[in-house]
Amino acid sequence: MIKDTKIAVLIDGDNIPSKYISEMMEEITKYGTPTIKRIYGDWTKPHLAKWKKVLLENAITPVQQYSYTQGKNATDSAMIIDAMDVLYSEKVNGFCLVSSDSDFTKLATRLREAGMVVYGMGEKKTPDPFIVACDKFIYLEILKKDTEKIEGSKSLQKKNLYNITPKIIRLLKNSVEDAADDDGWAFLGDVGSLILKKQPNFDSRNFGFEKLTPLFKSLDQFELEQRDQNNTRFKLIYVKNKN
Repeated sequence: MIKDTKIAVLIDGDNIPSKYISEMMEEITKYGTPTIKRIYGDWTKPHLAKWKKVLLENAITPVQQYSYTQGKNATDSAMIIDAMDVLYSEKVNGFCLVSSDSDFTKLATRLREAGMVVYGMGEKKTPDPFIVACDKFIYLEILKKDTEKIEGSKSLQKKNLYNITPKIIRLLKNSVEDAADDDGWAFLGDVGSLILKKQPNFDSRNFGFEKLTPLFKSLDQFELEQRDQNNTRFKLIYVKNKN
């Protein structure tokens, strides 16, 4: 990821609970600098009261959008119009669209067509069309810290291994094969990038692993190897499908 990417963060306040705000903003900084932060909604409505308490703490600008007609989502329209204005202002080179609403599918597609990198964030109920329209999609549930779970614990990882379906195994194996050299070894960083292109909502944290490396290590279908990097103390991780 390009660390100096300037990101416009646009949040659908009518669709996203405020409880995710801290983890959400922390996650966004992994991909770039959030230079524009806006949230859209009808702030006269009681259900947005909780958002009001956290906006100042996170320097997010509220955008008022009245619900003129019942049944029409004015928030979506305002957010889409603003996104296009930001796009043509050329002040950013990436967007983070925070919503679980498929109405933003076309917007994500249009922004990517314009050369923008697009990150999506939403709850697990988010429809697939919006997910696949993004370069990467992160489920908000995996960002929320749960005091009843110890992140990285063996029991949690063992439990989540059962969620790794044959379809996921095929995705991993095919991605390794596609990125491999003539000897069958593939640089794990290239494999990770390829997996996201194929399935934008793939995240090792969905299976209880903070990173991709321990996820691969936990699976018997793969072999991992560390290699020295010239003139540095860092090691590169390579992965290979077992026969």
